[in-house]
Amino acid sequence: MRLEDHSPVSVVVVMGVSGAGKTTVGKELADRLGWEFIEGDRLHPAENVAKMHSGQPLTDADRGPWLDRIAEQIDDRLARGSCAVVTCSALKRAYRRRIIGARAGVRLVFLAGPSAVIAARIAARRGHFMPPSLLASQFAALEPPQPDENPIAIAVDQPVDRIVEQIVAALARSALPPTAGTNR
Repeated sequence: MRLEDHSPVSVVVVMGVSGAGKTTVGKELADRLGWEFIEGDRLHPAENVAKMHSGQPLTDADRGPWLDRIAEQIDDRLARGSCAVVTCSALKRAYRRRIIGARAGVRLVFLAGPSAVIAARIAARRGHFMPPSLLASQFAALEPPQPDENPIAIAVDQPVDRIVEQIVAALARSALPPTAGTNR
């Protein structure tokens, strides 16, 4: 299914705390839609990666250049008319305003889950620069998206294929014109 033929959405931003499954879900969603996948973690400046690897949480100032790089990637895809799935923790509303703002064609997916489930995932993964010790700071910084941000909120405590199906279905629903007598 290629949504770009039916939907005004051409960029999906998959957000959540570290360990929520952004990369796994993002890759699967991009594959399913036939869209480009952009891993937001790869856009971090080396200083940010080193800081997190040493167990220090990032500050808003640290995140600024990273968020700008993500916004540039989104703007580039929108300008070219190409479709992409972008991952980014986007924990705070101000961050989401910076990378999404009023950009038409961008939809937010929030991967939400209990800290115990996400902590278990982080403890099991290897080779990631984000240590388990920073998860509490991620949850402390998290400002869940509000209805005015039009998020697709998905529970992460289910199989990835089910998560992707729910996202695709929500994107498809948002592409359909309203039916007479219904509210969207």
